[in-house]
Amino acid sequence: MTNQEKITALRDELREHNYNYYVQDKPTISDYEFDVKLKELQELEQAHPEFYDAASPTLRVGGEVTKNFETIQHEHRMYSLDNSYSKEDLEDWEKRIQRILGDVEVEFTCELKYDGASISLTYEEGELVKAVTRGDGFQGDNVTTNIKTIKSVPLQLKGDYPPKFDIRGEIILTLEGFAKMNQERLANGEEAYMNPRNTASGSLKLQDSALVAQRPLECLLYSITGKGLSISTQFEVLEKARAWGFKVPTVAKMCKTTDEVMQFVEHWDVHRHDLPYETDGVVIKVNSLRHQEELGYTAKAPRWAMAYKFKAEQVSTVLHEITYQVGRTGAITPVANLEPVLLAGTTVKRASLHNADQIEKLDIRVGDTVFVEKGGEIIPKIIAVDFTKRPSDSVVTKYIQHCPECNTELIRKEGEAQHFCPNDTGCPTQITGRIQHFISRKAMDIEGLGGETVELLFKEGLIANYADLYTLTKEQVMPLERMAEKSAENLVHGVAASVVIPFERVLFGLGIRYVGETVAKKLAKAYKNIDALIAATEEELVTVDEIGTRIAESVVQFFGESSNVEIIERLKSYGLQFSLSEEQLENQSEKLKGQTFVVSGVFESLGRTELKKLIEDNGGKVASSISSKTTFLVAGANMGPSKKTKAEGLGVPIISEQEFLEKLG
Repeated sequence: MTNQEKITALRDELREHNYNYYVQDKPTISDYEFDVKLKELQELEQAHPEFYDAASPTLRVGGEVTKNFETIQHEHRMYSLDNSYSKEDLEDWEKRIQRILGDVEVEFTCELKYDGASISLTYEEGELVKAVTRGDGFQGDNVTTNIKTIKSVPLQLKGDYPPKFDIRGEIILTLEGFAKMNQERLANGEEAYMNPRNTASGSLKLQDSALVAQRPLECLLYSITGKGLSISTQFEVLEKARAWGFKVPTVAKMCKTTDEVMQFVEHWDVHRHDLPYETDGVVIKVNSLRHQEELGYTAKAPRWAMAYKFKAEQVSTVLHEITYQVGRTGAITPVANLEPVLLAGTTVKRASLHNADQIEKLDIRVGDTVFVEKGGEIIPKIIAVDFTKRPSDSVVTKYIQHCPECNTELIRKEGEAQHFCPNDTGCPTQITGRIQHFISRKAMDIEGLGGETVELLFKEGLIANYADLYTLTKEQVMPLERMAEKSAENLVHGVAASVVIPFERVLFGLGIRYVGETVAKKLAKAYKNIDALIAATEEELVTVDEIGTRIAESVVQFFGESSNVEIIERLKSYGLQFSLSEEQLENQSEKLKGQTFVVSGVFESLGRTELKKLIEDNGGKVASSISSKTTFLVAGANMGPSKKTKAEGLGVPIISEQEFLEKLG
């Protein structure tokens, strides 16, 4: 046998043993025998580097150091999930699904919701080529080197896998593995880690992959995305992934009714404590991938999936003080400062009190013993007061009347829950908050500049608004506390580099109240440039898809302030992008302006997503269900009969994919 043949045979054998041990939990050789074979392979590979293989089992020991994790755009966005907490929530969700799909039978796949760090793995020709963290859903960090050390992540697939696809899952630490890690840390005189989830997430960003290899991380997979996958259901996704070599828990179940879904939920709410890893709920997905495609997405989550969260953990503790925070829009948020208490694996010292109405409704007072819960939200909240433990000298909470930062009298608009500080141009926290929002990752994403540095620059009088960032020099920045020459250079270069950020993100970065990422994209697409948007009236703005009266009022008010327009003119002079690029404008038109389309069925020349994009790029609106406002129903193969019936009943014209393309010319 030649050296190449020996290496190939050892690799194949070790891959199979690795799969049996870490994925199947059925080892066929001892750890010692495995280590002997691995060492033999390492020696052969070192002696014959010409036979290098990026998927070799020897790479799992790590050793490569990553100093800066590259940010990578997700080819397919990673969405978050909407949450539900009751059977009624699920029934309402099911009704919404049926309204869109029509009178069709809907099946569901129920899976456990693993509590770890989300990851997207890309495979080409069966080989792992890229592993990216969830990040903000649009882009994440390239952690491929670290992920390759996780034994349950296959480096080379087996079976009838597609040529290219992304598979999503959760990186977790088993409870047993987490306990062993903490035993070792305590034995070494180090502080114990707080919980498995945060430790798993932190592990992915360790610079030395050899350290990652030492941690008992696992990867549990649950969804596949890509083109030409030849898979028709979510349940089949799980079965196929398992057959290709991925670790996919076998507890998933197909359900036909909400009652069956609730039986699954109730079973695992009790038995989750028997599992080797943490889980905080159940994910329910529409089983048919064709139905999933038809249901589509909201701005944040798929319409075809819902997370049912198990009842949140609850603890009681003492409320010591109520303080007030000022947001970048002037909104005041009361915060409860608590006696530190352990909740869901994290020490909690603060909790949101939301607004004055919430404080009054629960009659929350300083000195109270309160019940704190960590449910679907990241920030804990106070849900009730233990009145049996209220001190005799308790005093009713009086909500503040003046801004804690600038002492301006607060206002509260009719119909709004929160108080606001109206001093938007003079309140220090609002000014720095707006600049911090401007430089944030989803907006201008300025490297070398963080929130603390913004506060320092403002305090030293170097900036008063985000336009001032573009006039900063290295010489001005260097004298600042903790600022060396290199970091000063990075800051100035990071600001200069941000001028290429596209218009929709610049618009989001301006910090117009109610204009989030999605709204900024809609406005950018509708108006093409900032001058057209500045000139728009409220009446014109509300005709844009998803723009309501409240957003329109806020946009007009923002551009009605001469100071904001002056800042925009300055930003223009520094070269920032205030119009869509030629590339973005290239395939756009107003041909379908004022027309609303519903897209249903399977299409020949275009995918449903491409078809919807064509509609929006040409000024049209895509709706999820048919109504009297629908202009056309674009019908493909296998369209639900109820949609056809409803369209005919309302007199909505039904056109084919070809007829739609002809309309566009």
